[in-house]
Amino acid sequence: MTTEPTARSLPREPLGDPHLRRLVVGQGLAAVVDALFIVWLTLFVLELSEPGVATGLVLVAVALPRAALLLPAGVLVDRLGPARVMAGASWLRVAVLLALGALVTFTSPSVTTVALSGGLLGAGDAAYFPGALALLPAIVPTEKLSRVNALVQGAESGGDLVGPAVAAGAIAAVGFDATLGGITALAALAAVALSTLIRVVRRGEGARDDAGPDAIGGEQLSSARALAAGLRYAWHEPLVRGMLAAIALINLAVVGPVLVGGAVLADQRLGGAGSLGVVLSGFGVGSLAGSLMAGWRPPARRGWTVAGGVAAIGAGMAGLAAVTHVVTATAVVSLIGIGSAFLGVVVVATLQERVPEQLLGRVMSLVVLATVAMDPFSYVVAGVLLPFGTTTLFLICGSAVLACAGLVAASPAIRSLR
Repeated sequence: MTTEPTARSLPREPLGDPHLRRLVVGQGLAAVVDALFIVWLTLFVLELSEPGVATGLVLVAVALPRAALLLPAGVLVDRLGPARVMAGASWLRVAVLLALGALVTFTSPSVTTVALSGGLLGAGDAAYFPGALALLPAIVPTEKLSRVNALVQGAESGGDLVGPAVAAGAIAAVGFDATLGGITALAALAAVALSTLIRVVRRGEGARDDAGPDAIGGEQLSSARALAAGLRYAWHEPLVRGMLAAIALINLAVVGPVLVGGAVLADQRLGGAGSLGVVLSGFGVGSLAGSLMAGWRPPARRGWTVAGGVAAIGAGMAGLAAVTHVVTATAVVSLIGIGSAFLGVVVVATLQERVPEQLLGRVMSLVVLATVAMDPFSYVVAGVLLPFGTTTLFLICGSAVLACAGLVAASPAIRSLR
């Protein structure tokens, strides 16, 4: 486990260590690959079939293995080490993309074949994400965790912001085959960069107990018991439990209402469905700004910062109930993006610092699960509340997040964070 933050001043340059540069470059490239590929996949499936069930089938095929395998993958990360698991998942991604590229170039793949390829990528993602989050404390000094997390999450936000336009433009210019080849090349570069970190992390593994990371009282736990041990830790540790609950509630109350409710809002009040793209770009810009802000000046009082970030998201959601112009809506959604990204950097860095090393993979798999598993339920929430109007939808969701901010502020474990 990493040591507590020291009082020494932070260096101006967070990436002076070449290992850190490779880490940020590798994870940044991987984030860009994800952003580009999801757009490529959606457009390619639309090319194969009419819009409708087929597109949904492929996207579900990616999402289901990712969600279902996250918790077992967390156990794998703690047993094999985050660097090995993340590098293995990165090379699996390259292999699947190469195979898919061969199918696209030399055959006419069916939607089912594309869906199976997407499922393999989703399974790889289930291992990659907790491995990537658990790896940072093994490479990054404690005082740099916020800055490096900010750079990685900033790369993700930047990829989400420019990915759709870049992927669509490349497909229009050079076609699906060449675009997928470029995505695969980026994935290979990411895998190479991340694979070099295995040796670096291995140097610090000799200090581990020979009984293994899952041993309790000298007894090696089975995979099921190891998973249960991670769940018990997350439930009984007030800080972890509170942060996971906040992440889950925010995703439940924000993702579906912003995407589904935002589309209705754009059509009814903002001048047409085309304005939705402008509004959502505001979220991307806000996310990028929030990530960089969190890394540039890490907060001194983290507990109140977490509560303030949750409150900013809630205020933004409630504010969407009153907007009538696309500029105002974009500004409000940008506030939500800033709060979400800032909060994400602070929460992840805090857990990386304080969760025991032998449990970090399992806890980080819960963090990712709290994010991705809430999406379907969030769409259900939006669907249930939309018949009552967008004003009701955004007021209820915003109020729920503001109530969450109050609970976070009332939690001694979170409020006392420094």
